[in-house]
Amino acid sequence: MPSYLMRTRRRLVTAGLLAAGLCTAAPDVRLRAAGAPAPVAAETVVLDRLQADIAIVKTYRPAYAFWQYIFMVADGRIAYGSATDGRLLATFPTTGDWIRGARWEDPSLAALVAGKRLPTRLKDRRDAVARLLEPATGPVVHNPTRGLFLLPNAERYGRFLGEWGSIYERFGVPPEIGLAQAILESGLDGRARSSAKALGFCQWLPRNWDALNRLTPHVIEAYNQTTQAPYCAAYLSILSTMYGSFIPALSEHHTGGVNVGRVLINGERLGAADPREQYLKGAAFAKDLRSVSIRQYKELFRTYGVHSFLYPEMVFGNALTVARLGAETPQTPIYAMRAPRAIALTEVVRRTGLSTDEVKRFNPALARQVPARATLYLPAYEPEFGPDVSFWHRPTDPAFAGALNDFVALEPGMQRWLDPAFEDTLRDFQKRFAATGTEEGTVMAATLAYVIGDLRTSRRSAILNDFRNNGRILTLFQRGLRELGTLLPN
Repeated sequence: MPSYLMRTRRRLVTAGLLAAGLCTAAPDVRLRAAGAPAPVAAETVVLDRLQADIAIVKTYRPAYAFWQYIFMVADGRIAYGSATDGRLLATFPTTGDWIRGARWEDPSLAALVAGKRLPTRLKDRRDAVARLLEPATGPVVHNPTRGLFLLPNAERYGRFLGEWGSIYERFGVPPEIGLAQAILESGLDGRARSSAKALGFCQWLPRNWDALNRLTPHVIEAYNQTTQAPYCAAYLSILSTMYGSFIPALSEHHTGGVNVGRVLINGERLGAADPREQYLKGAAFAKDLRSVSIRQYKELFRTYGVHSFLYPEMVFGNALTVARLGAETPQTPIYAMRAPRAIALTEVVRRTGLSTDEVKRFNPALARQVPARATLYLPAYEPEFGPDVSFWHRPTDPAFAGALNDFVALEPGMQRWLDPAFEDTLRDFQKRFAATGTEEGTVMAATLAYVIGDLRTSRRSAILNDFRNNGRILTLFQRGLRELGTLLPN
């Protein structure tokens, strides 16, 4: 088991996500000026953040572990789990005989369904089985399985989880969280493309990659997972620092900053003081209001829907999937070479002796050639293809470690970050990361510049200020609160 997987296990156990699982350590912390106070290491900050997130997810979303099964069971079944602890209860075929086709984790539950006449319509059948199970199991959750979204890609790319995990940890992101997000977004497929044209590992829009390309000195090929991973990690590191939590940070990646801002403001109105609780209370409020009347209350949640509500708990649940895949799959190193010239696929195959398919497994973006100043990935370093830029194989540069330590320890707060006066602080960190002269410093500086631009040029601040202070919105909130009554969580 690679060191990444052993560290993952230690941290997940420490953080309480698993009884036994997987995890990593964050960047190395070394030299400081003589006499300067010792900084809070990024590792400590991130672990504390993860522990607090897991504790509140367990409280507000106790079924989160259920979501690991959705991507580990082939398509064509409906999975049922306990809403109180997420354990898998049974799966049923989407079509056909549900009595004979059931697969029970607890065979004693089969008697609850045996001999019952079930509705023909799938939605009604799902609800009917839930009602039959709940007297014995308590509340249940159910969802179609989506194993074909992940399992073929896990077979092809699962050997890279350790390397990708090491990339995430370099930016102060728990790899199991970052990689679980990649599972939800792309099923680990570098060439995944959504109906909205988002592409690759963490499903960013082409315009976002184009913006980052303008901010970096090298070429970004977004269909390569190992190219995307540092930017995905840097972005999640920045957002989790802004919110002080991975929960709203993950949600912003999925549903957008304005939607998350509305959720947090509603959570604050509901009496929650901490961003984690603000998010989870505000999210429940939005979901409950949608069940009352989408049309009447839309201004309180806009496009924040059911999938947005589920997204963070699905990520935390699939941290267990990352653990399982990593433990079951032999790992392969990835080396990165910065191409000084365009390099043809045929040349790579000829010089390395690898098959075309194997070269493309490491480089899904590679069709005919690697562009000059782009990056070629291989299982071993080949000097003729350019300098080794595999930063995750090297000890953390002290300057980068110091900058990251100080950055992740910034005081969080959405309003603070939206204040134009805070831009100077972010610009200082952007310059500090760039000045390290490291690969990871370049990535962090570029991603910070991208985030700063988004914060300043979008209308997020104006929209959220209006949402916070608009009397009509406040009246609508109070009306929704009265209508929901006792449905809201305590």
